[in-house]
Amino acid sequence: MRFKLLRGDIILTIALAAAALFIIGLVVALAVELFSGSATSIIKFGPSFLTGSKWQPSNNVFGALPYIYGTLLTSAIAILIGFPISLGIAIFISEKLKSHLTFGYTLGTIVDLLAAVPSVIYGLWGVFVLIPLLKDYVEKPLNKSLGFISLFSGHPFGYDFLTAGIILAIMIIPTMSAVTRDVLNVVPNSQREAMYSLGATDWEVTQKSVLPYARSGIFGAFILGLGRAFGETMAVTMVIGNIPSISSSLFSPGATLSSIIANQFGESSGIFQAALIELGLILFFVALIINGLARLLLWRMTRGTQVKP
Repeated sequence: MRFKLLRGDIILTIALAAAALFIIGLVVALAVELFSGSATSIIKFGPSFLTGSKWQPSNNVFGALPYIYGTLLTSAIAILIGFPISLGIAIFISEKLKSHLTFGYTLGTIVDLLAAVPSVIYGLWGVFVLIPLLKDYVEKPLNKSLGFISLFSGHPFGYDFLTAGIILAIMIIPTMSAVTRDVLNVVPNSQREAMYSLGATDWEVTQKSVLPYARSGIFGAFILGLGRAFGETMAVTMVIGNIPSISSSLFSPGATLSSIIANQFGESSGIFQAALIELGLILFFVALIINGLARLLLWRMTRGTQVKP
């Protein structure tokens, strides 16, 4: 009997180790494939590929800087808009609706269902609904009153960085709010009761007890949302304008790493295709760097809270 248990432990250990090694091997295989596919572009253009701002396939001139800029800017807009909203939704459902479980569950389910909507649907909604609304009721008034600020300068026509950022914010809200809500729900009630016993208000309990206890999980939700925004393709492609540009104005059309790959990969070949694959390689490594930095920050945040035996 003991031998059977020991054999089962060995099999389980091997299976778990194989699963972990499979993930590592998959990441390495992706990196190798992207690197081999973009080798021609890397050798020919070198570091100038990252700093170049011109993209002219007909002349074999390729620069990735406008697409890197567009990806970072739209992701930043999405996080700045989406994270506070998702945090508010999670706090409202987990803290304010505890006495209304049915309504809270229904509201949470509706929010979660938004994550299942295909990105192309968000893109179509952005083209037919969001762009006209933003152009007429947000961008034009801002441009008229604050156009002297470079952030709101230019000629707003809807297909721009701001619209793409808002679409991304709407898309990442369900993911971040769901994760944050689950984290807040597992905070022990003793944390809240201790604060209430000291005469704290609801907001003070949330601010000084619940949120600090759940900060590592909230940070994890933030990173998940950032990763979703960073790699989104179809919805952004449909609303950003797809013009490689580096502009300080939110009303300027632009492009991202994923949108240019989606738009042009089907008609590419030779050095042009290698350049597009190198864009994918850049996207891959930037995503790894962001996640690595996130894990480092998370470790720094939680190392002082580890329970010692």
